[in-house]
Amino acid sequence: MEPAGPPAAPARVVLRRLAVRDFRNLQRVELAVPPDGLTVVGENGHGKTNLLESVYYLELLRSVRGARDADLVRFGAPGFHVAAEVDLPGEHRVASRAVGVGFERAGKRKRVRIDGAEVPRLSDALGALPSVIFSPGDVVLVAGSPSERRRYLDVALALTSRRYLAALQAYRGALVRRNAALRDAARTGRGEERATVWEPALAEHGAVLWTERRAWVRRHAGAFAALCAAIGERAPMRLRYATALEVDGEDSVEGARAALGAALAAKRPLDLRRGLTHAGPHRDDLDLALGGRELRLFGSAGQQRTAAIALRMLEAATLRDHVGSAPLFLLDDPFAELDARRAHAILALLGDAGLGQVLLVVPRASDVPEELTRLPRASIRDGVLDA
Repeated sequence: MEPAGPPAAPARVVLRRLAVRDFRNLQRVELAVPPDGLTVVGENGHGKTNLLESVYYLELLRSVRGARDADLVRFGAPGFHVAAEVDLPGEHRVASRAVGVGFERAGKRKRVRIDGAEVPRLSDALGALPSVIFSPGDVVLVAGSPSERRRYLDVALALTSRRYLAALQAYRGALVRRNAALRDAARTGRGEERATVWEPALAEHGAVLWTERRAWVRRHAGAFAALCAAIGERAPMRLRYATALEVDGEDSVEGARAALGAALAAKRPLDLRRGLTHAGPHRDDLDLALGGRELRLFGSAGQQRTAAIALRMLEAATLRDHVGSAPLFLLDDPFAELDARRAHAILALLGDAGLGQVLLVVPRASDVPEELTRLPRASIRDGVLDA
């Protein structure tokens, strides 16, 4: 019998080339990315996070920091353009993909091309560069408002479920229209029927959001608690989907649709008085608890950071399950507020799960964790990358 060879390297998404023009303070970046990744060192304010944001823009097609497209254009430039060449592992071979996004300030028009062809709808290109971003700002997932946690769920699920994405777009459209009708009715005392007409659409599409969110949370609640414990948290951590909607029997789209329709009807008098829709998944939350107490209120900064990183790790696992390979990991000085023990534990967990290609940005070379010192290094100053 022949001796077994070395274990096969885990499948992973690989960013081969990156080209950025006039994105934030990055005037022109042309970068060939090494297979394992790259560390970029630079002082704060010189463009490290902007570089990661430009890469993640190819995944989400919008700013990860919530900025408008017009505000991403470098001062004095007519627009921005971000493009990449990516290797995506398939069942039998690695497929190469070219993806590019351009935005023109004058016409406020965004164009996306994949392999040279313009996509007819932006949603068709969502998730073109499977990646997940970690940063100290992720603590807002724990300490921030419920809208931050809903957005986290929406991004994780919309990137991995076309059904969820379609339902989310339809639900948001119906919600905007119902709220507009409610405000008009509150002002004039007339037009209740114009608000009521949007309730079937809210119930239909909201039921999909509700059931998929609940299923995701139930599927990952145990892993969340295990990750927090493995990182170093002694008290038990809990992840739960917090909702006011009550569905009879087992969770199902049909049951959620009926329950949501009834809730919208029951809340309609209140909605008409206040000009706002009070029932639906846009009011739900992720309940994060530490030893039975609300983590947002009673957790320390370190405990909140631990929970936020665990959530990002679950997002990475969701992407990995969807695409069949490790996504690109964008690390924006993610261990800045953690002790060395927790940082080592996090990197060990990522490695055990199959850490993909890494783009790490840090303000000082001494901030590079020992586990990532193997990565080639570049520096950035005033938006200019020296690789």
